Amino acid sequence: MSAVSLLAQATDVAETLETPGVDWWGVMPVLLLAAPAMVLLHVSSLVKRFFPGFYALVTVVVALVTFGWAVGLWTRVTDPDRGPFSTLGGAFGVDGFSVFFIFIMCASVVIAALLADDYLRREGMDGAELYSLILLSASGGVIMASANDLIVMFLGLEILSLAVYVLAAMHVGRRASQEAGMKYFVLGAFSSGFFLYGVALVYGATGGTSLLHINAFLAENVPDDDRLLLGGMALLLVGFGFKVAAVPFHSWSPDVYQGSPSPVVAYMASGVKAAGFAGLLRVFVVALGGARVDWQPIVYVLAVASLLVGAMLAVIQTDVKRMMAYSSISHAGFILVGVEAGTSDGIAAALFYLFAYTFMIGGTFGVISLVSRRGDGRHAIDDYRGLARGRPLLALVFTVLLLAQAGVPLTSGFFAKFAVVAAAIDARSFWLAVVAMVATAISVFVYLRVIVAMYMTDAPATAPAEGEVAEGASEGELVAEGASPAEPAEPGLVPAPGRLRIPWTAGLALGWPSR
Repeated sequence: MSAVSLLAQATDVAETLETPGVDWWGVMPVLLLAAPAMVLLHVSSLVKRFFPGFYALVTVVVALVTFGWAVGLWTRVTDPDRGPFSTLGGAFGVDGFSVFFIFIMCASVVIAALLADDYLRREGMDGAELYSLILLSASGGVIMASANDLIVMFLGLEILSLAVYVLAAMHVGRRASQEAGMKYFVLGAFSSGFFLYGVALVYGATGGTSLLHINAFLAENVPDDDRLLLGGMALLLVGFGFKVAAVPFHSWSPDVYQGSPSPVVAYMASGVKAAGFAGLLRVFVVALGGARVDWQPIVYVLAVASLLVGAMLAVIQTDVKRMMAYSSISHAGFILVGVEAGTSDGIAAALFYLFAYTFMIGGTFGVISLVSRRGDGRHAIDDYRGLARGRPLLALVFTVLLLAQAGVPLTSGFFAKFAVVAAAIDARSFWLAVVAMVATAISVFVYLRVIVAMYMTDAPATAPAEGEVAEGASEGELVAEGASPAEPAEPGLVPAPGRLRIPWTAGLALGWPSR
């Protein structure tokens, strides 16, 4: 058979295929986030210099435009005459749930971009890469929140994750950042494998990957042997549990939070966590709601473990970023309390908790980024001693944010925790509610440690801060640390190639002349 006849047959088949229709209004939030990210990278490679803050400004404008488009979608889906709709052959759904998470993703992008602007210029890393990766990752989060098919959910999960792996290792001058990126990548790859295997098992048990098909199958059929479905649900929980840093899938969180750039951690703790819970809620409430009695006990155990492990291990931390990592694990446990309830009130409480937590954790890492200074290494509790005297407004803002995370009355954190505990009680999960309140009491001590350090202790004045050089340091001492005389040595930093005095043998091996 000739090549011409083969091409003719392919043309005939293509003409008979029915392609799904595309409602561009519904998928536009994904395009509004992803397309500017790629354009930004191309433009930055052609034009070397823009005014300071250009990339951050573009990223914020893109997020705000996407937010405005989502407002239009919200008006459409809440209109009784139109309501929710789907596109791309039913694989992409637009409803109040997905639009709500578009709002959260846009807010997390704005927060991360504003924090990254000062951070990147301070670290000498200003460029379009971080902003483009955040926008691409957010587009993956929007896909996860809107997915009506497990395959589409997996694609969104990978788009979300791959960009964040690179973001974690973005600070090429810090060994801790490189280590964080590698740990996150390796464990994330395992997690994605478990998730995809779970999709295969659910497909084998139900005969489809569409969330609506799975829901209809479980409503009409009672399988005699549901071990395949149970295995699939368990593996899906592993994949989502890794993204939301729920115990026992939390092992990556402390090291990655500690080593990654602070603005990136702000996005991880807000946008990535929100996207993970969006996928979890969409799969287990929409698709697997008929098997609620099977997955609720597993979520119950995950919630208890996350609440207690996160709160208790946060108590013994001396690094504030690790403390926030374990605190984030505990917060994930609170959200899982609402998920476990499985009621409309529980889901609403979980969504409100995610919304409030996005701003609480974003502001928290904003303060952490300011305190860390150049080198992003001042994260010990001792570095916050006397902060209220030197920078009272910053200390006040940090105090409010920490008290909100602790759930002090009249803060958003209090109302969020109250809502999930009330949902658990209404669902008759009394012991889970008790564990949540115990975890709250433990976490109060965690946040008070930092507040006491800021207000009730004096700032240490004995040694220079990281990123600063003691007076009288000689040029030889600087070169010994791997830094040029024009730039101070920074503990924990790997000097960039332009700052190294490379031995001639290493220079030959690396392909450039020694200096």
